[in-house]
Amino acid sequence: MSVLRPFRATDLFKFNNINLDIWTETYGISFYLSYLSRWPDLCCVQEAPNGRMMGYVIGKAEGMSQEWHGHVTALTVAPEYRRLSLASKMMDLLEHVSDSSYRGYFVDLYVRCTNSVAIKMYEGLGYSVYRRVREYYGSLGLGRSAKDEEDAFDMRKPLSRDTGRRSIRANGREMIVSAHDVS
Repeated sequence: MSVLRPFRATDLFKFNNINLDIWTETYGISFYLSYLSRWPDLCCVQEAPNGRMMGYVIGKAEGMSQEWHGHVTALTVAPEYRRLSLASKMMDLLEHVSDSSYRGYFVDLYVRCTNSVAIKMYEGLGYSVYRRVREYYGSLGLGRSAKDEEDAFDMRKPLSRDTGRRSIRANGREMIVSAHDVS
């Protein structure tokens, strides 16, 4: 039985087994510490009984007015712990805090357009594609156009405050924007 608990600064010394995955975006220590200090309630880890980290999510609250929302900056589960619904539990917590504590209109995240497993999981959790962002990520190698960049889907899930469901759209895969157009 695993435990869902707050992400602590000392966890930065224990998460290599998770961060060495090809799909996981990694950041510098100061980046993680800034999230832990500003949005500690949107950062959590899933921990095994032996103390080994199984996965984590870090998020933040951002935007203005009806664009005020929770944002999933990173969600990852170690390969040996996948398909146990751990990501779903961590997303539930982030969504709940974004809704009840921050009173956001939606939760959003960016995912590589080529990561079909993650896209399917997010769709199963109620997320839909809001738009495609050109050249959002550095790629896993040189792409078709010899550029080292890859597109992302901006996926969103409305929260209780978005009664008109303005934060989502039916044709999101057809809406294409430049990475320079998103903050």
